[in-house]
Formats: sequence, structure tokens, C-alpha cells
Amino acid sequence: MLNYIAQLIGDPIRANILWTLLDGRAYTASELAAAVDTSAPNCSMHLAKLIKADLLHVEAQGRNRYYTFSRPEVAYAVEALAALIPHHHREVAEKEDPPIRTCRTCYDHLAGRVGVQLAEGLVKQHFLVKTSKEFQLTQKGMRWFEQKGIDIAALQHTRRNFSRTCLDWTERRPHLAGSLGAALLKMMFDENWLRRIPHTRAVQVTPKGRKALSAELKLEI
Repeated sequence: MLNYIAQLIGDPIRANILWTLLDGRAYTASELAAAVDTSAPNCSMHLAKLIKADLLHVEAQGRNRYYTFSRPEVAYAVEALAALIPHHHREVAEKEDPPIRTCRTCYDHLAGRVGVQLAEGLVKQHFLVKTSKEFQLTQKGMRWFEQKGIDIAALQHTRRNFSRTCLDWTERRPHLAGSLGAALLKMMFDENWLRRIPHTRAVQVTPKGRKALSAELKLEI
């Protein structure tokens, strides 16, 4: 089964489809075909294989069918695999889109240099404790997150992983994923700490966000 999944992800078109979906939005087959530069019939064939392997989920709304990751773990795996990109090719990608390295979304949580700094800041303030595969929430951290309007009890009772590490493909250090990472990103957007940059996964830290991150976590963005 592992070899089968590796072959699926290893195909350039399917890899680009998965990479495109990392921005957390649902796409139609025609949108994905345009994004990965292939024909609609060819894209549909690749999408069918990804759905059969339970890597993607499709939902019909009216005449359109929208494709997303079947579960967050697929997105985490894609981000982690990108860390294997050879150094030279990674530098080329970063030069083509420098904001991607600085601050971006990784499916539904924050990544890039700012995402890693955020996770490390939460650890330094003793809100989280990092282990090999996850971040553990402290009592001090629980109070901080709840002060930000994040319902910790509700997040811990979902079937989803609560606060796992996700290896950042540009920084090669972990950022915060899981339901806690997703809730934190949503709060930062809601509070205008972050602002999306259209047509890209890159995210901008607002002046309000820089001030808040400095005051709350001693981060200088």
C-alpha cells in the first residue's frame, strides 16, 4: 500500500494537484487542470485515482464538483515531502515567490518563517511544550488561547489531531498544525493580525499583527 501511495504522489501532475490544494480552498476539476497545465480529461483521470486512494474528497454543489483533501493529514504529508526538495531547486522556488517563504498558509494553519517563529514563540512563553510529534498545551497556554476566544475543550473533543508538529518545507523546522493550529490561524485572520494576498498562499502580517505578536509573544516580524 505504501508503494502504491508513493507512486500516486510521485506523478508530476498529481503532485502539482496536491500542491495546489495546500491553500485550503476547494477547486473544480477545470480549475485544477488550469493550475497544473493539463487537459480537463487528463486531470479528471488523475483526480479519480487520488479519490480512489482516499487522498481527495469530492463534493457536488449544483453543476460543479469541488475537490479538497480527504483529511488534514494528507496536507501535512505533502508539506513534509516538500522538505525533501533539493536545496538548489528549493532556492529557485523561493526566488520565484519570496513571500511564500516568509509567511503562508499550509492548508488551514500558518507556515513559513512567521509560522515557525509563532510556534517557537508559543514554546518560549511556556504556552506549549514541544515533543517529537506534537505540541503539548500547558495550563498557562490554555488560559492564553481561551483569552483569544479559542474553545480548547471543543477542539480536544474532535476526532482530529489536536496540536501536532508539521515540518515546514522552507524552514526545515516545525510549525503548529492540528485543530489548535487551525483555530489560531482563524483567530489571527478574524482579528486582522494577518491578511491574505490574493491568488497565492502567501499571507501578510498587518501592522496590528506585528504589534500584537510583539506584545503577546515577544516576536519581531
